[in-house]
Amino acid sequence: MALKATIFKASLQIADMDRSVYADHSLTIARHPSETDERMMIRLLALALHVPADTTQGMLEPGKGLWDPDEPDLWHKDLTGQIKHWIEIGQPDDKRLMKACGRADRVTVISFSASTPIWWNGVKGKLTRARNLSAWQVDAAASQELALLAQRTMQLQVTVQDGSVWIGDGSRTVELAPRRLEL
Repeated sequence: MALKATIFKASLQIADMDRSVYADHSLTIARHPSETDERMMIRLLALALHVPADTTQGMLEPGKGLWDPDEPDLWHKDLTGQIKHWIEIGQPDDKRLMKACGRADRVTVISFSASTPIWWNGVKGKLTRARNLSAWQVDAAASQELALLAQRTMQLQVTVQDGSVWIGDGSRTVELAPRRLEL
């Protein structure tokens, strides 16, 4: 019998001063059996950092990135179905990223492993013509700290200012500073 997804509920209060986005979001997250708390929390971070300021043209939504090669971890489609923003978590290969760049207006990768520099050095030369791609690294120690905030029911406050991110649950706060990887 196949393992089923674990359901998490998250209430996010986002105050992104860098983009002037202030919003509350209630989410139901299906954590795939192969997904760790760390990766799931990086998905939440990605949503908080990239939620559109104007949702009249669609919302950032979870994709089936772990089990469907034709979908990302998160994506923003407009009302016509056009993919505005494709977000990958982890270290996807260059072919997947180039395919995503052809399908979406904008592609973002967020890597959180200590091996990110090795992976990035291996793929960045193959991605030079991907003008709509940005890649970011979250420090591995910070992402592991972020994983400690994972609970089946979460109420998280996310504050973004001057490129730094603070995520807290009322009793603990994790500070992150995503670093852009150069193409």
